[in-house]
Amino acid sequence: MVGAKMPHRLLVLFAGLFGACGVGLAAAAAHVSGGANLLAPASAIALAHAPSVLGLYLAVKHLKTALAAAWIISVGVLLFCGDLVVRQWTGHSLFPMAAPSGGICMMLGWIVVAAGAFLASP
Repeated sequence: MVGAKMPHRLLVLFAGLFGACGVGLAAAAAHVSGGANLLAPASAIALAHAPSVLGLYLAVKHLKTALAAAWIISVGVLLFCGDLVVRQWTGHSLFPMAAPSGGICMMLGWIVVAAGAFLASP
């Protein structure tokens, strides 16, 4: 991370927080009984994307689209998981279509990763 721009270093922070939150949400999901349990899918998404965001941050020198993909995926994780957690505990959404918007961002982020296969390395 030497020489990395501060805003881009936030991706490392997000990756760490996604991992920590994913573990915490998995533990919380194990204690929810009855009704819908929205914490389990939030945990799975956070845990799956934590190493992905970190890997994309580290791949910036090798994949032209890595930085953009990492940011798009991070926004998606924040929206998707944030909405599920808020709905689990309050019964209300962050805003209408927050979780689907987050899911679309994550899918778009992965498409941006795939597009990097067709671009020359930075």
